[in-house]
Amino acid sequence: MNRDAVASSNISSIGYDERAQTLEIEFTNGSVYQYYNVEATLFEQLMQAPSKGQFLHVYIKNAYPFSRVG
Repeated sequence: MNRDAVASSNISSIGYDERAQTLEIEFTNGSVYQYYNVEATLFEQLMQAPSKGQFLHVYIKNAYPFSRVG
């Protein structure tokens, strides 16, 4: 999955597969997580959020199934 670099203190890059509804987050420590069943509108809101880390924590982290993939 292709990821785009983002301006964040703890997230390096973010990718999204709309067909699979999978959000992929690479953190600054090098770990990569995929979050499943994430709607495209939520991904768009994440990308527009002034604090991507805070948005992830509040709206995605404990609300969607995930796995560490890297």
